Amino acid sequence: MNKLLICLALAAGSLLSSGASLAQTPAPHSDQLYKAFGEKPGLVALMDDFMVRLLADPRTGPHFQPANQQRVKEQLVEQLCALSGGPCVYKGADMKSAHANLDIKKSDFHALVEVLQQSMDAKGIPFRKQNEMLALLAPMNRDIITPAESGTRP
Repeated sequence: MNKLLICLALAAGSLLSSGASLAQTPAPHSDQLYKAFGEKPGLVALMDDFMVRLLADPRTGPHFQPANQQRVKEQLVEQLCALSGGPCVYKGADMKSAHANLDIKKSDFHALVEVLQQSMDAKGIPFRKQNEMLALLAPMNRDIITPAESGTRP
């Protein structure tokens, strides 16, 4: 079921994606998703759990070990807060610039989404609200995944 959710969210994001950065994506009109995630304290707790899981997962850990993990968590909280209709404004780099030289494959992106789902499950976020957030995050895949050269990348 989780794999199906991931595929659906990524497919929806691919269809909706226009290459715009997250900073340019308008927030939903309602703050209901923000409230469902526990507002800012809930997002902070979610990202604390998420970072622990990212670092522990052999698929994602190598991408996050060298990063300033506190800063990554803070930026993720800002992004999710803004996307979910909260009062935050994301001030970090656009996704394309931030990930340009990181050689991120589709499988890396999918692994990150799986880990995020594990964290959302652990924090008791309702499945429907998880889907809503994933649908908002999915369009970033075009800016985060490094384009394949000559079709050799998975």
